[in-house]
Amino acid sequence: MNKIIFNFSKNSQTLTILAAAAILCVAATPVFAAVSDADTGIAWGFMGMKVLGGLAIFLFGMDQMADSLKAVAGNRMKDILGALTNNRITGLLTGASVTAVIQSSSVTTVMLVGFVTAGMMSLSQAIGVILGADIGTTITAQIVAFPVKKYALALVTIGFSMLFVSRSEKTKHYGTLIMGLGMIFFGLSIMSDAMKPLRSFEPFILLMQDVENPLVGILVATVFTALIQSSSATMGVVIVLAQGGLITLEGGIALALGANIGTCATAGLASIGKPREAVRVAVAHVTFKIVGVFIIFFFIPQLAELCRSVSPAYPELNGIDKLAAETPRQIANAHTFFNVGLAFLFLPATTLFARFCEWVVPDRPNSRRGLPEIIMPKYLDDSLISTPQLGLARSRLEIARLGKNVHEMFKKVLPAVLTGNKQDLQEIVNIDNKVDALYGEIVVYLGKLSKINLSDQHSKELFFLFQSVDRLENIGDIMEKNMVRVGIKRIEDSIVISEATLKIINEYHSQITRVLEDTIEVITNDNVDAINRVKNLREEIANMTLETEKHGIQRLTADAPRRVDTYARERETIEYMNSIYRICRRIAESAPSNAEEKQSSQPN
Repeated sequence: MNKIIFNFSKNSQTLTILAAAAILCVAATPVFAAVSDADTGIAWGFMGMKVLGGLAIFLFGMDQMADSLKAVAGNRMKDILGALTNNRITGLLTGASVTAVIQSSSVTTVMLVGFVTAGMMSLSQAIGVILGADIGTTITAQIVAFPVKKYALALVTIGFSMLFVSRSEKTKHYGTLIMGLGMIFFGLSIMSDAMKPLRSFEPFILLMQDVENPLVGILVATVFTALIQSSSATMGVVIVLAQGGLITLEGGIALALGANIGTCATAGLASIGKPREAVRVAVAHVTFKIVGVFIIFFFIPQLAELCRSVSPAYPELNGIDKLAAETPRQIANAHTFFNVGLAFLFLPATTLFARFCEWVVPDRPNSRRGLPEIIMPKYLDDSLISTPQLGLARSRLEIARLGKNVHEMFKKVLPAVLTGNKQDLQEIVNIDNKVDALYGEIVVYLGKLSKINLSDQHSKELFFLFQSVDRLENIGDIMEKNMVRVGIKRIEDSIVISEATLKIINEYHSQITRVLEDTIEVITNDNVDAINRVKNLREEIANMTLETEKHGIQRLTADAPRRVDTYARERETIEYMNSIYRICRRIAESAPSNAEEKQSSQPN
């Protein structure tokens, strides 16, 4: 049987609660059936059950659709974001398109935080992408505003069939996507039908009149969105109210503005305990929304007229029917216009705004001055674990960062071992302590990734990363435990290495250094050329090892003090560097692209 597991994102706790509440409502149906208002004829129990159940189905469908989109396109979206230039327009368009595809501004923002923290992107670049991401989130409201409720179950059926019949992992993702979209429309349909009796219920009409007050509408939607941590879900509920003819366009705009402020709660929560760069991104997001809402607050009537003028009209309808037919699309357009206008307002001043955020959130003073530096992860983020492509990509970057520390260690270890003092050797030990600390963080993160449902391809990649980080840490241990010991013995025995021997060993060291650089490239980008370079050096390294051995034997007969001890230290140094090369070769040979190349070259 196919392994079908519906994955919930980190922010799906509300969804779980709603689903549980919906189940309780279903279980209590006999009780609900007896509860009604004799004066209005409204069965409040049934209505509550249908609204809550419809909202749960809507949120579940949205969650499934977003997860599937991330699974299908997440890795490519990461590559697109990573390749951004300083062009503000490019950043804006990229942020909009990426978020429109993966349907999660939170994921886009998390990726940006990682890029800014790692120095791969400036804060001003990230601000442009955030503005684009806000535009991308409006796509959900545009989708749910389409009157396609009658096709909802057809989409669920098609998606379900693809999900359970196909053996292809990619087809399953598309099936989940289509099924999720159908569940979105089906949930909206249930909520819309449930709310129809409220059209004639006087207290509810009075409540909606209160929402017509922009301040009340903004406050209500802000609190609701902050609680469920999804502006898309809030807009879905607002559009359902509009489809039932229960709110006017002005009231819907006020609720949409509140949803835009409330969604900042997610970014704020995500930045707690994170580096200052993450806090600045959250500050930028919050400031955009609050300033934008403050400005547009005074022009809500003009925005409403603009939306009426560009949205479809139904002059043949009257009253509530006309309101129900026209308002949903008008509210969706207002949501889009607000975020597009926000982008045009702030985009020209992204650099100045970045400085403002840096002023509001300054760097922390260095409280560890004089203490050993502790290396902390820059790329690992638990919120990306639910999206394997992004979690694995971040793991590669962090392992590559660990590799760069190992590379720095290797560059310094030979001079320290052959000619350095005990302080130079202690520096190698200190770097290895940093490597060990980062190694522990990476292993824990990879362990979390291993607990989610992974495709075969992602499982192989995860196994490769586990192997790679272990092997890099092993290289560090070889230098810290073995080569440093050789250096200490040299100092204690007052051994002096000849210039001729130093030259030969340094050449050997330079070659292994280049191998280590290629190995890091293999881990980071799965670079086929780097894989081949590491593998093809096997014979050359063997010849160099033999040459150093011959030179050592020749020097062994030389008339020099403590020549046997010197020869032993030289041979140990070469052997340990050769061990490091063998580890690098194993990393290259186990790379996923190398395994695929071997498999494709085998005869059928």
